[in-house]
Amino acid sequence: MRSRPVLFESDLTRQRISTPAGTFDAIATGPTTGRKVLLLHGVPECGIEWRHQLRALAAHGYRAVAPDLRGYSAGVRPRRVSAYGLDHVVQDVVEIADALGWTRFDLVGHDWGGIAAWVAAARFPLRVRTLTAVSAPHPGALAEALRTDPDQRRRWAHLDHLREPGVAERTLLADNGARLREGWPAVIPPERVAQYVRKLTEPGALTAALNWYRANDFTTGSTDAHRPVSVPTRYLWGEDDKVVAPDTAQNSGRWTTGPYWFEVMPGVGHFVPEEAAEQTTLHLLDHLATY
Repeated sequence: MRSRPVLFESDLTRQRISTPAGTFDAIATGPTTGRKVLLLHGVPECGIEWRHQLRALAAHGYRAVAPDLRGYSAGVRPRRVSAYGLDHVVQDVVEIADALGWTRFDLVGHDWGGIAAWVAAARFPLRVRTLTAVSAPHPGALAEALRTDPDQRRRWAHLDHLREPGVAERTLLADNGARLREGWPAVIPPERVAQYVRKLTEPGALTAALNWYRANDFTTGSTDAHRPVSVPTRYLWGEDDKVVAPDTAQNSGRWTTGPYWFEVMPGVGHFVPEEAAEQTTLHLLDHLATY
């Protein structure tokens, strides 16, 4: 029997955003005349991971939109692995803003969405007012760490199995997606995990999510993705993050030329926006208010 989709909360509006790449599903809230904030989710979540921050932004008068990114939106789910390279994802950021009619906006990103946000902020400083990166180091810092830091290589190596075409999908989808349900922090309620799993079990969705890993390994690639960020940036990193090593996080500041804050969040892991929702929201609001 097919499960019914979980409705978004009544104060969060569904929105569809048409771009040259296809149509993105999104969640939007706040006054349309408010200052614009675009929030990019991580893997394997979707836009609803920002629900706490969306509500707070709306309450403070911001217009906030959190799209389901490339591969997570059924209308933007290309089959080629190369279509999930950072260049395409970053272009999506600008095209989503264009479709929304946003000339300038504040950018927030978690995990892979955070990596894309670093690159977008570096490439488009006249469009991006501020950057808030969550659990995601600057890709230049990550690439350097993968070359020189055994701790970072060890943390990243456990993701290698996700790059095996077909094998990873079979493993993760076995037993009704049992592996997909493992490893979430207890603070994330089971119904939210179930929502993420439902999204990933849509036709082609899991392969698309894994293609983010397959298209971007950071050991090679364009140095254009490694240019420094000049806009005001705040980076939130959980002290218990199992993916990003402390030195990698610390060294991200070397890839900025503008105002920069690095915030270590004690007792928090990789899923910062949900593990430490209130702290994340306070940091975000403070960063926006400063600029």
